[in-house]
Amino acid sequence: MNKSELVEMIAEKTKITKKRAEDVVNLIFDIMVDAMVKGDRIEIRGLGSFVVKEYGAYTGRNPRTGESIQVSPKKLPFFKVGKELRERVDQVEHKEEKPPQT
Repeated sequence: MNKSELVEMIAEKTKITKKRAEDVVNLIFDIMVDAMVKGDRIEIRGLGSFVVKEYGAYTGRNPRTGESIQVSPKKLPFFKVGKELRERVDQVEHKEEKPPQT
């Protein structure tokens, strides 16, 4: 699912215009991004949590030339799946794998 499909589904299920649904999605994403930029953790019960992990500088290697390069420190967003989502996805997979009973 991509962002436009999410907007479409929200518009359809809530009976609002696509433009209004897009505004809602953009607002939620903007708020989440702003929180992560500030270093806040976002936890959505039943889904998971978003955190920003900090990585220190290190010496890397250019795969094309083999030359050593210095990689600067960086911060990257990281998503940790919640228990409820993990279990729901796992149950769906197990239901599909079960052979039909005869």
